[in-house]
Amino acid sequence: MNKKRKLLYIYGSLIILVSLIVGVTFAVFTDKSSVLGATFTTGSVNLKFLSDLANETDTATYVDELTGPNFSGIGTTWQKDYPLKLINNGSSKIAVTTHSNYQTVNDPKDLRSDILVEIINWNDADKDGQLDSGEEGVSIGQKSITKWKTEGFNLGEYDSGQLIPIILRFTAPTLSDTQQGATGIFDFEFSSVQI
Repeated sequence: MNKKRKLLYIYGSLIILVSLIVGVTFAVFTDKSSVLGATFTTGSVNLKFLSDLANETDTATYVDELTGPNFSGIGTTWQKDYPLKLINNGSSKIAVTTHSNYQTVNDPKDLRSDILVEIINWNDADKDGQLDSGEEGVSIGQKSITKWKTEGFNLGEYDSGQLIPIILRFTAPTLSDTQQGATGIFDFEFSSVQI
């Protein structure tokens, strides 16, 4: 009988042990959390000019190119301002630079060395698109058109939707007699890079 009892205890213990293991296995809880449909959209860089300086919010006036000014009567006391407004029409913050561009065949008398451009920040306080007295801000610097091409100007960093109103002030204080009647053709380029 003792032997039977021992066997019964052993079998009983095994059954209890197996039941506990099975019970523990079935008692394990599980849970899952998920992040579904993650979407990634790249930023965009889109620098535009305003073709209508008094209409800052109409996207129909945002253009990639403008026809350049036609300056005449240039002499050593000549000065002409050319106001511009650009806008960061992209979704990313950008850094803006500007350079001149030209072909020497379009400037046979080397006006590019004697015409200076000064870039000035513009605060068009009344938003009329006209450069009025007191609206000139800080000068970014002054260079000849040649240096504007090789060195350029850094205009700063601008958030999405931010306007970039500037004045290009042209002078030619060192023209010589050999440049009388001369004509030069130059492009002004503005570039942006995402930051």
